[in-house]
Amino acid sequence: MLWRYAAIVLIAALSGCASTGDWSSDTPTRQDPRASKAKRVNLKDQSVSDVYAPSSNLWIRIRDGFQMEPMNTPLEIEQVRWLSARPDYVNRSMARSSRYLFYIVQEVNTRNMPTEIALLPFVESAFVTNAKSSAKAMGLWQFMPATGKDFQLTQNVFRDERRDVLQSTDAALDYLQRLYKQFGSWDLALAAYNWGAGNVSKAQKRNLAAGLPTDYLSLKMPNETRNYVPKLMAYRQIVLDPQAYGIVLPELENHPYFVAVDVGSDIDVDLVIKLAEIPSDEFHSLNPSFNKPVILSNANQQILLPFGHAEIFQENLKKYTKPLSSWTAVQVAKTETVDKAAKTLGVDVDSLREVNAIPKGMRIRAGSTLLVPKTSQRPGDISVAMAENASLSLDKGGSPAPKKCAKGAKCPAVKPAKVASKGNSSKNNAASQHKSASTDLAKSAKNGSSKSASTTAKTSNGKGVSKIQ
Repeated sequence: MLWRYAAIVLIAALSGCASTGDWSSDTPTRQDPRASKAKRVNLKDQSVSDVYAPSSNLWIRIRDGFQMEPMNTPLEIEQVRWLSARPDYVNRSMARSSRYLFYIVQEVNTRNMPTEIALLPFVESAFVTNAKSSAKAMGLWQFMPATGKDFQLTQNVFRDERRDVLQSTDAALDYLQRLYKQFGSWDLALAAYNWGAGNVSKAQKRNLAAGLPTDYLSLKMPNETRNYVPKLMAYRQIVLDPQAYGIVLPELENHPYFVAVDVGSDIDVDLVIKLAEIPSDEFHSLNPSFNKPVILSNANQQILLPFGHAEIFQENLKKYTKPLSSWTAVQVAKTETVDKAAKTLGVDVDSLREVNAIPKGMRIRAGSTLLVPKTSQRPGDISVAMAENASLSLDKGGSPAPKKCAKGAKCPAVKPAKVASKGNSSKNNAASQHKSASTDLAKSAKNGSSKSASTTAKTSNGKGVSKIQ
């Protein structure tokens, strides 16, 4: 069976009554069009174990898809030397990539893009799914908030799809294809992904006016962008001939690491971990977009599970008869303190503050969405409206009292308290918003020992400072 049939999406409707674990593959769910190209398994007639996946080497497939020409510039040679001198750093990044590379390579191949593009997260995030810069760029592909909105990546109380493996990959490849169509070369498309399409266009116009070439090497650009493609090509060289640089690539089989499970009813994260029989770290590595302890059916979300554990989850869910979710959401009608809101809702104040990440000294503004435990008065799953539009707005606990003024004098206006908002951000043009959080390898490699994925080291980049192991 051809490799392309190995990628499957498991239609797992967690469904029926929200209070039971009954399984039904007939339950209608809203399907994500981004997964429509993958082969799906009908749980009534098939099992995950029935799907055969060839086990040829994924690195060979990646090499076979290389299309970009090496630059052989001093910058590229310097990047290759730097990486080859730090095999521990490279090995950690390569090990992290093993969960995601098959899916990314498959999507790149489907679009007939060079497989060098599948290596770009090594440059962007070192394959740390929760990588975040001080300028709020996020995820494997380091989307800025406005760019994420431009590519329809939801960012709200419940999830941030800039960290979602499937959604962010699809958006990043869409963006890169758009840039390639605009500039006609992958080098310039990558420069625009890092620096912004508007900046690349302006640099080309300056060169045209001066009678100079407009290719990547001829443009004047920031150092980060100047080094961006050489960094990618350095990884290309290492993947092409790892032995020449003293690097040992991890064994990667050419089949899916994970399958995607559709959500038919709200279900607690802890319950998914229990039923799938996987470590918590493994779940969160595959599902870093979830911000809360509950996964929403009305948010068109999918759960990624390791290939071998999706069937375990399927079997355990069939036997599970207790409620799937212990959480729901409410909208606050008026601005009030956390203590007052907790009393009104009948919940523990510390628990309310913790699950909603509300700092002390902040008030909840009217219209905000709060996650609260389900009760007999609040039994239902979270609605579509809340799942898609939930936001949490906070302000400091009260405005300063106005100063007393002399009679007839003009009193200065009192400045309003600062507001912190969590939820959907404004939408702007991606071309001027996306700046890559390219890893500053020299800083990240200071973390010389092998550590867990949760251990991080600071890296500086065009979006501020991110933390990459």
